[in-house]
Amino acid sequence: MPQSERERTEAYRGRMRAMGLRPVQVWVPDTTRPGFAKEVRRQVALLQGQAEEEEALDFIVATQDNRGWG
Repeated sequence: MPQSERERTEAYRGRMRAMGLRPVQVWVPDTTRPGFAKEVRRQVALLQGQAEEEEALDFIVATQDNRGWG
């Protein structure tokens, strides 16, 4: 008899836990929300020319993984 979706999910989670993994829930901004792009532009404008902007960009460049790109 085929397993229910709940049984398949529990089996999958059991296999993942057996491999030493655990689930983590991450909440991220909803990029489809009305006003999201406007708020991003506002925050970017606040950072332009600030030391924090340069620091953030340096961090991004230093931590990026270029394997497989190019």
